[in-house]
Amino acid sequence: MKAMKVMPPTYFYVSLLVMMLLHFVLPVARILGFPWRLLGVLPLVFGIALAVVADKAFKRVGTSVKPLGKTTTLVTTGAFRTSRHPMYLGFVLVLLGTAVLLGSLTPFAVAAAFAVFMEVVFVRFEERKMEDQFGETWREYKQRVRRWLQQRCNPSSRSEGLGRWPGL
Repeated sequence: MKAMKVMPPTYFYVSLLVMMLLHFVLPVARILGFPWRLLGVLPLVFGIALAVVADKAFKRVGTSVKPLGKTTTLVTTGAFRTSRHPMYLGFVLVLLGTAVLLGSLTPFAVAAAFAVFMEVVFVRFEERKMEDQFGETWREYKQRVRRWLQQRCNPSSRSEGLGRWPGL
């Protein structure tokens, strides 16, 4: 797959550049004004922290961060207790924070497109790879932790018809 030759951080940086370009060239609509745009700092900082913590967790156990690299260990602690893909979640949060800081509509479309692209090209590939390599251990982990963000409420307290969204 050609998209796999380019690693996720490259797509992330290109997305940031495209967001800036669209904001200044084709903003469509200014949807947030000052001081509300400053709220974008929160997801931006949290996203950076999340991606860095997840990256360090991989390095601590000596496994590859690269999707095509050799995976030696299934990391399930720290940020990986909340998300099976905290680095990608961190990237998306940084993009959303940037979109809020910019305050125009088109950067939000880039953030959404990036999330979908990561899901289709990298997340699904990585999850197949983990299941092939770690088998039942992966399947148990997958049952406990959602793909993007862990739900923190009691599942039995949900209203009828508002069940879990598959894969989130």
